[in-house]
Amino acid sequence: MKIYSALQIGDYHLNHNEDYLFIGEIGSDKILCAVMDGCTMGTDSYFASTLVGKLLRKICLEKGYRELYHPENQPNSQDDYLKSILKDLFRELITTKNQLLLERDELLTTLIILLTDQKTNTGIVLAIGDGLVHINGEITCFDHDNKPDYVGFHLAEDFDSWYDDQKQKILFDNIQDICIATDGIFMFEQLIPMENSDAVNALDYLVSDLTGTDNEDMLHLKLKKLEHRYGMKPTDDLAIIRMIK
Repeated sequence: MKIYSALQIGDYHLNHNEDYLFIGEIGSDKILCAVMDGCTMGTDSYFASTLVGKLLRKICLEKGYRELYHPENQPNSQDDYLKSILKDLFRELITTKNQLLLERDELLTTLIILLTDQKTNTGIVLAIGDGLVHINGEITCFDHDNKPDYVGFHLAEDFDSWYDDQKQKILFDNIQDICIATDGIFMFEQLIPMENSDAVNALDYLVSDLTGTDNEDMLHLKLKKLEHRYGMKPTDDLAIIRMIK
């Protein structure tokens, strides 16, 4: 499985990239990927998205050790496994919130989280808030009309009830080409006038085009080509992860 990723600050943002991404392994078979988009109207929103990424890294390490020493105690399904990861994440966020005396608007970030099992070639993805999921040629766009959901809204809720109510969840198998991205993927504009340049669909070019897959920096190179050949840049921050078998 080849994994590509890229982060790019939006052209309309001056100080911080409020998006973040995480890629980690759990044991020898599972891969966890996530993209986060901090709320621009929140406080220090780059902190919230980065914090979620760092906590997911901690959770992956802990679950990897548990799987190594207690393989008999693992969840039975992909859905149960993802639920256990998110339950740990919510618990860590609540602990951090209490320790640092954080307000709710300091923990506002969207989250698209993807869990795959290389042994069974299956996976699950859950979106909290806006963004894009591409699975083997099929694109799903999550859009809340500029009023996205955020992880920080739900920390005080009963976790099991909240998780059972989630509708933005996709189970899939036969992994060939998977991509998750924050909503910056929809915000490409031609900001630099270019002469004699062919038209290009930036979204398709990043999430489904297969040129350059032999280079581990494929997504970075595609972003550079969009800018310097087509004059196109994202006006909002972008975090994108793509997995190709």
